[in-house]
Amino acid sequence: MTSPRNDALIHDPNGGMDRLLEIMRALRDPETGCPWDIEQNFATIAPYTIEEAYEVADAIERQEWGELKGELGDLLFQSVFHAQMAEEAGLFTFDEVADTMSDKMVARHPHVFGDENRDKSAEQQTKDWETIKAAERAGKAQQGTLDGVAVGLPALLRAVKLQKRAARVGFDWPDARNVLDKIVEEAGELVEARDTLTQAEVEEEFGDLLFVMANLARHFEVEPEAALRAANTKFIRRFEGVEARLAAMGKQPQDSTLEEMDALWDAVKLDEKAAKLNS
Repeated sequence: MTSPRNDALIHDPNGGMDRLLEIMRALRDPETGCPWDIEQNFATIAPYTIEEAYEVADAIERQEWGELKGELGDLLFQSVFHAQMAEEAGLFTFDEVADTMSDKMVARHPHVFGDENRDKSAEQQTKDWETIKAAERAGKAQQGTLDGVAVGLPALLRAVKLQKRAARVGFDWPDARNVLDKIVEEAGELVEARDTLTQAEVEEEFGDLLFVMANLARHFEVEPEAALRAANTKFIRRFEGVEARLAAMGKQPQDSTLEEMDALWDAVKLDEKAAKLNS
């Protein structure tokens, strides 16, 4: 039998974390809660968790700090939702989630919370972090080099993580020139596949090319997800510039030709470059 909900806490504007946990418990109450929330499970909530993480990244990308507070709250709520379902199933509680994270952070920062010397470079700290994580994986019987790289990660991010793991044991090109040569090779195979192979084989070759591009990003110390997000933002900005110029001519994109839009695109790019020079 569940204990009665604490309405005073639920309506306390300064209730903090305890208030949020009580709200979540009330939403999942089988007798008085929200039917939608009651029906959910880990699998149905997981996509929302991923979506909220991306919305946090989007707010940061746009430097919308007011929005960021709300998006972080949405992401926190996802953790609370999963923890509530876990507690109902007798798996663990939210406090145990927080304690697990705290224990992990203390263990992974011996130079802050232990007796190790704090006077080390960021690069050395990263190496130490990876050594500690490797020991943690060994404790979980994850013996393979690539064990533990989450399957649910975005494919581009997972490719980089897999390549980083392989690089630790020496399976890596010595420099970016080798990666660039491989990109040329994979691009040629993709063209050949387009002309002679099945759609499934074309997709396989395209995946190979993307995988090597992820490797190039790693060699150039570029975060590929962030780079692609920035490219998306640039495309939107420039295409909206094309639309604005067409509107000034009394036209819409569907009324224009590719050649005309291409010329306007180049004009937008030139204006951007001029604005940067003058800023």
